[in-house]
Amino acid sequence: MPLYEHVYLARQDVSPQQVEALTGQFKTVIASLGGTVGKTEYWGVKSLAYRINKNRKAHFTLMNIDAPPAAIAEMQRQQSINEDILRVLTLRVDALEEGPSAQLRKREDDDRGDRRGPRGDRGDRGDRGDRPDRRPRREEAKVEGGEEE
Repeated sequence: MPLYEHVYLARQDVSPQQVEALTGQFKTVIASLGGTVGKTEYWGVKSLAYRINKNRKAHFTLMNIDAPPAAIAEMQRQQSINEDILRVLTLRVDALEEGPSAQLRKREDDDRGDRRGPRGDRGDRGDRGDRPDRRPRREEAKVEGGEEE
């Protein structure tokens, strides 16, 4: 059977438990039509690049599916009927990715903490040494120049 990666976006006002319930509902649809869901990942609430149906954020969920095309079509049909689902993307892939997806790996990388140097900027910059004082800005120079007259 073909392999699919399926991502759907749910409205931000539904709870994470309701999103899990939706995922369970879609799993049963796939299983009833002869497919299996290998892995599901809840990516959390993320900001959208643009508003979709007046929503600026959405719950993201990934499903790795091994199912016949009819099962995928039925799942997508039910998702199009459901008003809590904003968007759906299904991709046919040659092999399913093992382990955590790139989104989960990115989140784990972000949790590593602050990687900045002691100065608070990039660590590849050397010490700037003693630099002379900055020249006054033009506005400040005009004000100072006007006061001297």
